[in-house]
Amino acid sequence: MTDQLKPMPENWQRALAVVAHPDDLEYGCAAAIAHWTDGGRDVTYVLATRGEAGIDTCPPTECAPLREREQRASAAVVGVSEVEFLNHRDGVIEYGIDLRRDIAAAVRRHRPELVITLNHRETWAGGAYWNTPDHVAVGRATLDAVGDAGNRWIFSELIEQGLEPWNGVRWVAVAGSDTPTHAQDAGPGYERGVRSLLEHRAYIEALTDEDPEAYARSILDMGTSQVADRFGGRPAVGFEVFSR
Repeated sequence: MTDQLKPMPENWQRALAVVAHPDDLEYGCAAAIAHWTDGGRDVTYVLATRGEAGIDTCPPTECAPLREREQRASAAVVGVSEVEFLNHRDGVIEYGIDLRRDIAAAVRRHRPELVITLNHRETWAGGAYWNTPDHVAVGRATLDAVGDAGNRWIFSELIEQGLEPWNGVRWVAVAGSDTPTHAQDAGPGYERGVRSLLEHRAYIEALTDEDPEAYARSILDMGTSQVADRFGGRPAVGFEVFSR
């Protein structure tokens, strides 16, 4: 018998979501975020890039501000008002000290109890699809930067910038993992999850000829149904949760 997924932890107030690109959080995770913000929790988005290399027909100098606007509008749909961009280059993010430092700084700045990121492993869907280097780098760096944020002797220059160590992260939740341990009911936030993805209209229209709303609903339906049989039959967003 397949093990049932645990409900996501509820005893937290602040979350920080760290991903590589605009739209990364909207492919399912935003439905969970909508539910959390409805409950009075604070969620902040940090994106490593502005997604400037994401639309083939749009030069990066035009694409970056366009995708930034779409991301801010998308976040607002699910109750997120603070969106930061770290200005790493889309498509060529490098895992390393600079990325870890930037994410550790964000953790110290926002002092979350829950950190959310995206699949950091090389493949998706049990090995059927290769992951992108950007997702791998940012996901792995986020897991590492949470520890860096709590150690005053790592990136001590951040203290000089007024960013004191923060060791209050209790969980890191990885969305899109093939080995989820927890889930959040997607029902209450489903419609806003769809609308949140639809705010990335320029990206979606460049990606597919399908009607944007039909595309958004099919994406969320597929994602939230994958773990339903392990969560009481309810559509849900799955997370692999690492406790700290």
